Amino acid sequence: MRPVRMLAPALAALMAAVLGAGCGLGAGDESEGEATLTVTRDYGSEELLEATSSNPPETETVMRMLDREADIETRYGGGFVQSIEGVAGSSEGGRTYDWFFYVNGIESAIGAAETEVRGGDRIWWDHRDWTEAMRAPAVVGSWPEPFRQASSGSERVSVRVVCAGSEEPCRGAEDALADAGVSSTVVEFGDDVAGKSLRLIVGEWSAIEGDETAALVGRGPEASGVFIRADAGGFELLDERGRPAGVADGVVAATRNGEGPPTWIATGTSEDGVLAAVELLDEETLRNRYAVAASEKSATPLPVIEEAP
Repeated sequence: MRPVRMLAPALAALMAAVLGAGCGLGAGDESEGEATLTVTRDYGSEELLEATSSNPPETETVMRMLDREADIETRYGGGFVQSIEGVAGSSEGGRTYDWFFYVNGIESAIGAAETEVRGGDRIWWDHRDWTEAMRAPAVVGSWPEPFRQASSGSERVSVRVVCAGSEEPCRGAEDALADAGVSSTVVEFGDDVAGKSLRLIVGEWSAIEGDETAALVGRGPEASGVFIRADAGGFELLDERGRPAGVADGVVAATRNGEGPPTWIATGTSEDGVLAAVELLDEETLRNRYAVAASEKSATPLPVIEEAP
């Protein structure tokens, strides 16, 4: 059974200004800024197209933008995207593949035809095998979104670096956000209130795994959409089929608990691992990635994708 397409994320009431619904008639007023559309396959490992839209009108939707820029096929009255650029949803060898999309790094909760596009939004469609993870509720591939909130106008929520342990990596995370145009506040782990802000938790895994949302990552891809297994001995990297594919010292990942705002983590099995994870916080490294692992000063996209024979 295929999933109901979760096609337009929201930060619940907190991010109502970022994501909205409505079609309307006529062009309507414009929203200032440039919206971007990226289409990839296999967890972002292959880019199929990229396009931009300047000052999109209030009637612009994710579906309309996609239809204008790409060759698509739809089903169920035009509300379900079956194929983009000839790449279609399918079931093969017991595996199921479909299209999913993200707005500002958050998996959608409503359909593409109902999801408004505003200037500053980053729309990302990806065709993937969802057999091991029906949902990947948040991803890191639209950095510095969702933190920059470029399409939110004055309706922005606070951004907090939640520090669990050494101050150095926490300040590094704060600097990475600042370099991306995001103002943030550093708070101590345990002092923040989940659901009240956009959080980037920084610290060793043993210190942060008690957080209700971060703990989902430790439960594997079926719970969080993040393809690792975490324990005291380190991070075991997984491929798209959930099989072991290496180890890492640090990880940058994002997930969500229910329909609340996403929580990001920059974590490691040691302070060096945390520092290595923080070093990954830049647009070039995170672009079109679900999560990224750090090991021996190199970055490994997650899940690990098998190379074709």
